[in-house]
Amino acid sequence: MSSEITPARRAGIEVAVVASALIAAFAVAGIVLAVIGADPIEAFGILVYGAFGYPEAIGYTLYYATSYMFAGLAVWVALKAGIFNIGGEGQAYLGGLGAALPCLFLDTLPPILLLPLAMISAAVFGAGWAAIPGYLQARRQTHVVVTTIMFNFIAGALMTYLLNNWLLAPGGGSPETRSFAPQAIMPALHEILALVGIKIAHSPANLSLLVALLAVACTWTFMFRTVWGYETRVVGANPNAARYAGIDPGAVILRTMLISGALVGLVAVNEVMGVHKRLILDFPAGAGFVGIAVALMARESAIGLVLASVLFAALAQGSLDLVIDMPMINREVVRLIQGVLILFCGALPSLFRKFITRLLTQSPAAAQAGAL
Repeated sequence: MSSEITPARRAGIEVAVVASALIAAFAVAGIVLAVIGADPIEAFGILVYGAFGYPEAIGYTLYYATSYMFAGLAVWVALKAGIFNIGGEGQAYLGGLGAALPCLFLDTLPPILLLPLAMISAAVFGAGWAAIPGYLQARRQTHVVVTTIMFNFIAGALMTYLLNNWLLAPGGGSPETRSFAPQAIMPALHEILALVGIKIAHSPANLSLLVALLAVACTWTFMFRTVWGYETRVVGANPNAARYAGIDPGAVILRTMLISGALVGLVAVNEVMGVHKRLILDFPAGAGFVGIAVALMARESAIGLVLASVLFAALAQGSLDLVIDMPMINREVVRLIQGVLILFCGALPSLFRKFITRLLTQSPAAAQAGAL
């Protein structure tokens, strides 16, 4: 007979499911590597070393993880309301525009005012772009998956037009703005720590990492410790029950899309203000889509979201060394490994859940009887 599933045991089941999916994904990836003539053990060793083996690598991994945290949070929040926001790329694009405008036209302000203003502007622009699909889903029943995909393309076209016709740097030939003034740039982590006498390797990791960790904590608190968060989860679980309880699902969906768009809009703080120091085309670099995998892997856990972000960041950074050191492995093979991870951890967790749930909830007597 199965014992009662306590919260602690449920958390253990989730950890075991994700761990099993990861093991299976890397096993399949190892088979693929062996088929193309690469040593899987050597390949995974190079991958780990390229992500964590030296100080600069760790900095680059944290830089990638920062963008993935913002993007993953955006998808995670939307999933709690039962909506699938896959428009992160477009919303991040508009967040970049929101961040760039104060940095370009209000750069006489001191950093203590300019940096928060640019961050708020990035979140507002991202939220505004997400509000339109959110409204169409909430009040016109237009499926958010369709509209957010379309809005990704519209955002890309809009940014191309603006950068080529309105925001192009004077005398510049590439579609990008002029470089930001020093007071409009997010401080790098090595610069911040140097102020207190701590020396670390130079890397693109910047203050946005701390903002991302704070966003994770605040978002989890909102979702599980506030009335609005409770309403969001009720609508995601059963919209009809939510209506019966007096909750307006449409209002919850619109509110959730605003929060989701604001979170992914903050990708621009890391990329535009922290790394590129100007607005360029394609700065999201697929972070909005990686965020989908991060959210699916995280499930209910805020810590899981951080760890999933670091995992995909490690793949992004470690793959650079892998491609260099093992010529038979190219970027397409690395994308295949990422796809296998997404498949097992996002789409196929049920393969492991039933068995693991039964195994971890059996009473000792039943488990012994089953073994006999």
